[in-house]
Amino acid sequence: MNLCVFCGSGKGYSADYAVAAEEFGSMMVAKNFNLVYGGGNVGLMGLVADSVMMRGGSVTGVIPDFLLRREVGHRGITKLEIVESMHERKKRMADLADAFVALPGGWGTLEELSEVLTWRQLGLIDQPVAVLNLNGFFDPLLAQMKHMVREGFLNAESLDVLIVGINAGNLLDTLSRSLQKKSA
Repeated sequence: MNLCVFCGSGKGYSADYAVAAEEFGSMMVAKNFNLVYGGGNVGLMGLVADSVMMRGGSVTGVIPDFLLRREVGHRGITKLEIVESMHERKKRMADLADAFVALPGGWGTLEELSEVLTWRQLGLIDQPVAVLNLNGFFDPLLAQMKHMVREGFLNAESLDVLIVGINAGNLLDTLSRSLQKKSA
């Protein structure tokens, strides 16, 4: 199963994020998930990729050429695909993914999560979408999403598809069950 992970190109201020990213990669391998991600060797994304690789897992990175030229492409992964643009990157990652999960990150992570949730709402994809809510990182965003429902800008069904987990093992188990139901 290919799990597309969106997460920060930075590590954040708390060491908890780096520890959790490494643990998430380890748990992915233990639960038979392959990693699909943005192809970087920096921040949380680099830590997740390194963790998966160190445990013998499979990692496919998808990176635009302009980021590769900035020397942030991860050369130590199973496969690094080079694309022309950020739009092509997101499309390719979605094509490869059986499910999506966001870990803490910045604008890019937020944008990627928003895009797959929008695609899911529009029926363009049907893969499960989740967030790993480390240390309550996504609490303000989740509150905003609930506010959007209350104010009539988002239907409750569209919010209900978002899976929220607070620990890697339980979240990955939930995604596994969701994928098994989908394939049955």
